[in-house]
Amino acid sequence: MELGFRASGILAAAGNMVQGSGLLLVFCGIQTLIFLFLVVAFMKRRNEDERKNADQFYRIPEFDGDGFHENGLYRRASVYVNSLPAAQDTEFTTLFTATNSAEISLRLDANRTVTDSFLGAKLWWKNEEDGHGRRAFVLRVRKKDKDGVLRPYLQHVQAVAEEISGHSKELRLFTNFNQRWRSAPFRHPATFATVAMEPDVKRWLKSDLETFMKGRQYYLRVGRSWKRNYLFYGATGTGKSTTIAAIANFLNFDIYVLELSQIADDSELKILVQQTGGRSILVVEDLDEFFPALTADKNLTIGRTTTGVTLSGVLNILDGIWSCCEEQRIMVFTMKSRDGIDPAILRAGRLDVHVYFPACTFAAFKTLACNYLGLKDHKLFPLVEESIQAGSSLTPADIGEIMILNRCSPSRALKSVINALQSNNRQARRCRISYPSDDEGDLPGSGRIFRREILSLTDLRKLYNFLRLKNRRKTPQLSYDAKEA
Repeated sequence: MELGFRASGILAAAGNMVQGSGLLLVFCGIQTLIFLFLVVAFMKRRNEDERKNADQFYRIPEFDGDGFHENGLYRRASVYVNSLPAAQDTEFTTLFTATNSAEISLRLDANRTVTDSFLGAKLWWKNEEDGHGRRAFVLRVRKKDKDGVLRPYLQHVQAVAEEISGHSKELRLFTNFNQRWRSAPFRHPATFATVAMEPDVKRWLKSDLETFMKGRQYYLRVGRSWKRNYLFYGATGTGKSTTIAAIANFLNFDIYVLELSQIADDSELKILVQQTGGRSILVVEDLDEFFPALTADKNLTIGRTTTGVTLSGVLNILDGIWSCCEEQRIMVFTMKSRDGIDPAILRAGRLDVHVYFPACTFAAFKTLACNYLGLKDHKLFPLVEESIQAGSSLTPADIGEIMILNRCSPSRALKSVINALQSNNRQARRCRISYPSDDEGDLPGSGRIFRREILSLTDLRKLYNFLRLKNRRKTPQLSYDAKEA
C-alpha cells in the first residue's frame, strides 16, 4: 500500500513536471514568435527606409498650389503613362475610344503603378488620387540614376506625349462655370469646304491661318505674342459659329467659349484666361451685347444680369499681359453689329482681322446647294441668283433650313428657296430698307476688313438688277413703290 501511494505520488509529480514543461515550451514558443515578428517588422522597415533613401520621388499635380492653374506637365504625363505597354498589365485599367476613332486606348486607374525603363534605368509611375478628387502622377527614380536620367527622361516624356496628342487628339469644347473650365467632346463636322462663305474670303482666311501657324519665329523676331485676334460680325444665322468650328477642325484646336455672364470680376476673368491651353481658340460671342458704350470703370450689364467684369478687363485679354499666357492661341469675338462699340475695342492691335458675314450671297448659296442637295448646277440657279441680287436678306441658315425640309426633291427645294427670296425682297421693298451705313466700312487703323471689298460689288449688282427688274416687270408692287417715291 505504501509503495502504491509512493508510486502515485511519483507519477503525479512527473505529470506536474511534464505539464509545467509544456507550459514552458508554449511560453518559449510565443516569445520566439514575437521575436521573429519583431525581427521581420524591423527588417521590413529597414528595407523601406533603405528603399526610400535609395529612391527619389517627384510629384506632378494636376493643378498648381492655388488649385486654379492647370499643370501642363500633368497632361503630358497622363498621355505618356497611359501609352505605356505596362499599363495593360495592371490589375485595373479603364478602356475607352476617342471621338471619330475605332482605336481602343487605356487609362491607368487611380493609385495604380506602372514601370518604365529609359537608358538602362528603371522608373515607376503612380496615378495618385486622394478622396477630394485631387490627382497627381508620382515618378519614382533611383537616386543613383537621377543625375543622368531624370532630365532627358522628362524631355522624352514630353516629346512622346506631343507626338501622340498630335496624331490622336480628341477636340474638346470648354465652357466656364464656377471659376473652372468644364469640357465635352467637340464633334462639330464643319469644314472650310462646307462653310457657306464668299470663296475669296474663305481662301484668304485659310491662308491667314496657315501663315499664322508657321509664324512662330517671325512673332519672336518682331517681339509680339504668338496669337491672332479675329472679329466676326454679322446678323444671326450668317455662319459665324460654323466658321469657328471649321477653324477648330482645320487647325485641330480646342475651343474655349468664355461666358462673361458667368464671371464675377476681372480677377476671375484673368484666372480663366490663364487656365486655357496653347493651340486653342478662345471665343467670346455677342460682344456687342456686353458693351453698350461702356467706360473703363463700368461693369458689364448682360440682360438683367450684372457682372463685375469691366471694359478694361476685357481689353486686357485682347492685348494686355494676360493675353500672353500661352503661345499659338487664336481669339475670336463675334458681334451682330459694330454700331455703338467703343473704338478702343476695335482699334488695330486688339482685333487683327475684321470679317463681315453678310446675308446669303449666290456663291454661298451654291455651297449650300452642293452640301444639302448634292447640286453643282441646275436650271433654276439663274433665277436664284437674280432673286439674291435683287436685295434679299435671307441668311445661309434660313436657306439651309428650307433645303433640309425639301432635301428629297432638289427641284422643289430650289423653288421653295426662290419663293422665300422673292417674298423677302417684296417685304424689304415695303419697309424701304436702306443700304448699310458708312459704319460698316473700314475703320481708320483697323485690321483687314472684308466688308467693303465684298459689298461694293454686291451693291452695284443689287442696284443694277433692281433697275432691270423694275423696267422689265410692271407689277402692282413696283407701281406702289414708284408712287411712294
